[in-house]
Amino acid sequence: MRFIKALAALPFILIALIVVSFLVTKVIPGLEISSYQVLFNSLTDKGIGTPSPSQLKVLLPAKGFQVTLFADNIPNARMLKITPDGKLLVSSPSKGTIYLLGDQNKNGKADSTIPLITGLNRPHGIDLYHDNHNDWLYIAENHAIGRIAVDWKRGKTVGDYHRLITDLPTGGNHWTKTLRFGPDGWLYLTGGSSCNVCEETDKRRATMMRFRPDGSGGHIYASGLRNSVGFDWAPWDNSLYATDNGRDLLGDDFPPDELNRIQQNGFYGWPYINGFGRLDPKHGLEKEALLNSSIAPNFGFKAHNAPLGIHFLRYDHRPKNYQRSALVALHGSWNRSVPDGYKVISLHWDAQGKITSRDFLSNFLQNDNHIIGRPVDIEEGPDGSIYISDDYAGAVYRVLSK
Repeated sequence: MRFIKALAALPFILIALIVVSFLVTKVIPGLEISSYQVLFNSLTDKGIGTPSPSQLKVLLPAKGFQVTLFADNIPNARMLKITPDGKLLVSSPSKGTIYLLGDQNKNGKADSTIPLITGLNRPHGIDLYHDNHNDWLYIAENHAIGRIAVDWKRGKTVGDYHRLITDLPTGGNHWTKTLRFGPDGWLYLTGGSSCNVCEETDKRRATMMRFRPDGSGGHIYASGLRNSVGFDWAPWDNSLYATDNGRDLLGDDFPPDELNRIQQNGFYGWPYINGFGRLDPKHGLEKEALLNSSIAPNFGFKAHNAPLGIHFLRYDHRPKNYQRSALVALHGSWNRSVPDGYKVISLHWDAQGKITSRDFLSNFLQNDNHIIGRPVDIEEGPDGSIYISDDYAGAVYRVLSK
C-alpha cells in the first residue's frame, strides 16, 4: 500500500520540482534551465527508459563506425569496466548495484544481466586489481571505497564485501566518486565540490586523492578540481588527464568546462579561477597571486556541456587518425537557455600536444531540443568494441568499425 501511494505521488513531486525550478530561475541571476525533464533526471537519477529502435536509428556515429544497442533496462547506467574474460561491468547508483553483462553468443547484444553485488550506497566508480591472492573488484560508493574478490570465470563474488575507507565526504551538489588504478599501482579517487562555488571546509572536496590498494597512505594528489568525474592515462606517455565541470550562474557561455593534465600537488583554480585564467567574480577578489600558481586547462569544452567519462583508445587496429586519441562523454547541459552537449566526442593529440575535437557519437539532442540520451562513460573491449553508457535511457551502446 505504501508503494502504491508513493507511486501515485510521483507526478505531483515532478510538478513541484518544475514549479520550484521555474521560481528559482526568476530569483537567481544567470540560472537557465535547458530541460525540465533533464533537471528531474539530475535531481532524482530517473531517466526516460529504454531507447526505441527509431531513436537508435537517429544516432550519428563518426565515419567508419556503426552503433547498436548492447544492453537496456540498466537503470541509471554510469561507469563501465571490462572484466578479464570480456564481460562488461556497469555501476547503477540508483539501484545500489554493480551489474555484470555477458554476450555468450557473441551477437553484439548482452544476453545476461547479473546483479553481481547489491545493497551498496550509490556505487559509482569501479576498477579491477589483481594481487598474489585474489582478483578484486574495487567500488567507490558515496561515502566509502570497498572491494570484493571475484571469480571471473564463474561470474561470482568470493567472500564478503569489505570497505577499506568509510569516511569520504558526502552531501552537497556533487556526490559521485570515481576511482581507477594508475600505472604506478596506486588507487586514484576523485570527488566533487559540495557546492556550485565556495571555499570548502573539508579539504578533500573538489580534489583527486591517492591511496595504496589496501586503503592506506591516503593523501590529496591534486586540488582545485570542481567536479572531475572522469580521468585516464594517455598510453603514449602515461600523462594523467581529467575532465572537470565548471561553475554555474555566469551565463550560457562561461566558464568553459575543462580537460586538465593532472600533476602531483597541482592546483587547478577552483573556486578562485575559472577557465583560462579568469578570476571568479566573488571568490577571486584579491586572489590575483593564484594566477601564477594555478594550472590552466589543456583544452576547453563549451560551458555546461558536462564532460564526464574519458577513455584513451588503446585498440591497436584503429585508423591512423585515432592512434593518439580519447573519447569524452558530454552529459549535456541542464542549466543553459539553449541545450548543448549530449554527445560523445573524440579528442586528438598532434605531435606538439595540440588537441582538436570531432563528434564521435551525436544526435542524442534532436533538432527540436528533444533529448533521447545522456552519455556518461566509455570503455573498450578486447575486440575493439567501444561501449558507451547512458544514465538517461538506462542503456549501454556498442560502437564498432564497419
